[in-house]
Amino acid sequence: MSAQRLLAAGAVFLAAGAALAAEPPPPDVTVTRAGSQPSAAGPESNFTGRVRVDTRFRAQAPGRAGGGIVTFEPGARTAWHSHPLGQTLIVTAGVGRVGRWGGQTDEIRPGDVVWIPAGVKHWHGASPTTGMSHVAIAESLDGKTADWMEKVSDEQYRQ
Repeated sequence: MSAQRLLAAGAVFLAAGAALAAEPPPPDVTVTRAGSQPSAAGPESNFTGRVRVDTRFRAQAPGRAGGGIVTFEPGARTAWHSHPLGQTLIVTAGVGRVGRWGGQTDEIRPGDVVWIPAGVKHWHGASPTTGMSHVAIAESLDGKTADWMEKVSDEQYRQ
């Protein structure tokens, strides 16, 4: 190899090394310990009955997903609502219900995974006699994860 080629190869190697050194290090992994965040009562404007919300994670840019564990006492439920990018529910305990506007109400049990598409008006909660907990995961669009609407009537809940 000629001296000129050797010098050129060395310059490329040094430039690549300098570019790598200029990049910021990758972000650290974050562990949020169970019990490190307080529980909150589900706001009366968005829920009927006793509901506890344990927010587990919030989106950090560039991510958009956030989620928590929602626990419903028997008969408790959300108000009608929709999500701009949809929602996934993973039932972890008890027996619950999920209903969609103009559609049927389905029973949900531990291990069931419920996908609610973007913009679908729906509600979810416990059965009349058994509480229910689920993990709720939704993505944020322009800082918003849900559009809350009117409360589910007792008649709608019983359907």
